[in-house]
Amino acid sequence: MAERRRLAVLASGSGTILQALLDADLPITVVVADRPCTALERAEHAGIPAELVERSSYGAGFDRTAYTHDVVAALARHDIDLIAMAGFGTILDQPVHDAFPGAVVNTHPSLLPAFKGWHAVEEALAYGVKVTGCTVHLATLAVDEGPILAQEAVPVLPGDTVESLHERIKDVERRMYPRVLRALVDGEDLG
Repeated sequence: MAERRRLAVLASGSGTILQALLDADLPITVVVADRPCTALERAEHAGIPAELVERSSYGAGFDRTAYTHDVVAALARHDIDLIAMAGFGTILDQPVHDAFPGAVVNTHPSLLPAFKGWHAVEEALAYGVKVTGCTVHLATLAVDEGPILAQEAVPVLPGDTVESLHERIKDVERRMYPRVLRALVDGEDLG
């Protein structure tokens, strides 16, 4: 049997995806956040090392490559070999893909390749689709373009708001993402 992979989680917000991963008892080695957030508190409460690699700029002067090097350095301190993006709000640059090739996993609230980017749920509602969903994929330098590992459909109901639809998508995400990560951690083939 292959050696289990060591998992890092990148988070930015409330940490509900992180909590689902913690509840699934995945071997999380470190949680890294780009801003002070509840996810860091969840990690500390679970006894998992947490690092804040704070993003200092949100403007045109933001040095994405330098920031990515800082995140990679934080990850390297914890000897990880698989990364789960869990609502991480900063798009990372090439150095993370160089350091962890094919090992950065993301979850996205649509059935990719439809509705890429930060406003997928709003765009799905505005477009009037009857079905959207959740995708787990390998992250690449191109946002929401990487190979799809798993998808599950979520119906759009009459009267749905962005909040109600997003919550149903998150329910699927909190079930599907840990399952996919468990398979990757254990070295199982997802094909």
